[in-house]
Amino acid sequence: MPYEPPPHLAELTLAQIAELVAARKLPPVESWNPQQITESHMRIAADGTWFHQGDPIRREAMVRAFAGLLTRDEAGHHWLVTPFEKSAIEVEDAAFIAVDVARRDAGLAFRLNTDELVIAGPENRLRAAGCADTPALYLHVRRGCEARLNRSTYQQLAEIALAESDDWRVSSMGESFSLVPQ
Repeated sequence: MPYEPPPHLAELTLAQIAELVAARKLPPVESWNPQQITESHMRIAADGTWFHQGDPIRREAMVRAFAGLLTRDEAGHHWLVTPFEKSAIEVEDAAFIAVDVARRDAGLAFRLNTDELVIAGPENRLRAAGCADTPALYLHVRRGCEARLNRSTYQQLAEIALAESDDWRVSSMGESFSLVPQ
């Protein structure tokens, strides 16, 4: 079955985005307890490019499949988890890149570099990091993994914040988030 990416955020309502998010079938990684721990020889670069043994993974379908198996533990280590093994994966910054954002009613919807859609809110919080001179914004995606907002998405979110308030905050699904690092 050929892959069909979701429509552009500009074409969707919040209800349609929420429906697409809910329809995404992810493997039940949380219920797996693999006994074998290995090294994946994989790396996710700061720009979101996935590598295996030093070579970029060019098949987007493979990246999307691996992304569905990705977790991050409390110590900050990233893992690819299957029912049989847990493989370490190096992540330079964040596992995902947020490449678009749109205000839809009471929600902020993001598109990731893997074509996944995420709605910011209590389960998917925005986090401001860095400093005033070099800020960085991150969105919790799932299982401890985050997406770093790329430059254009950061600018889109800043424009939303300026249009809605004068304190560099945005709200989504009843939660308020500062865009200023603490």
